[in-house]
Amino acid sequence: MTKKIVKIDSPKITPHENVPTLVMEPVIHSNDHFELGMIQNSTIDHQQAHKVIFDKVVFQNVTFTETTLTGIELTDVIFEKCDLSNVDFSEAIIHRATFQDCKMVGSNFTEATLRNVLLDRCAADYATFRFTDIRKMKIQDSLLRHADLSYSKIKEMSLLQNDLDQAQLSGTELNGLDLSDCQFTGIAVDVDNLQGCIIAREQAYVFANLLGLVVNDTHS
Repeated sequence: MTKKIVKIDSPKITPHENVPTLVMEPVIHSNDHFELGMIQNSTIDHQQAHKVIFDKVVFQNVTFTETTLTGIELTDVIFEKCDLSNVDFSEAIIHRATFQDCKMVGSNFTEATLRNVLLDRCAADYATFRFTDIRKMKIQDSLLRHADLSYSKIKEMSLLQNDLDQAQLSGTELNGLDLSDCQFTGIAVDVDNLQGCIIAREQAYVFANLLGLVVNDTHS
């Protein structure tokens, strides 16, 4: 079976060399709006704000520390080599965004809306996507060990060469989701939601265990 790869729209932003430097105040306030610029080699530290808007912004080598940005709106945004660990992006609205070579351990996207989002070579262990509305998303060459995608609505998602060991997908409808390229020794799903999920032959052992089946490898 040929693997179907979801085509996503890339951020609509000019080449990096043409993007001006974006100057931010020391404190981010709720409802702030930042547009068309690049933020480089800096730390966003201990910020708490709601419904901040970033439009056509590139973050490069930026570290977010103890930061809460609930309800954030990201449109045509690129994160390159950023540390977003444990950032609270719950209830975010994200459209045409790329996360490349980012550290996202424990990042929280609970109840977020994600459209045309790419995670490429990211470390997103323990990231949370609970109750998230996902459409047109591609995750490739990334770590999502113990990530939580439970009770989410997923439509058009490609998972390519990711580590999903012990990921949580309980309560999430998996029809059409292709896990065959990913690796895991254990994964949490609801049996009732497995119909239509695409797996590799060697992954069948994991799902057999979920069903309480015993696989006999011996040959007479």
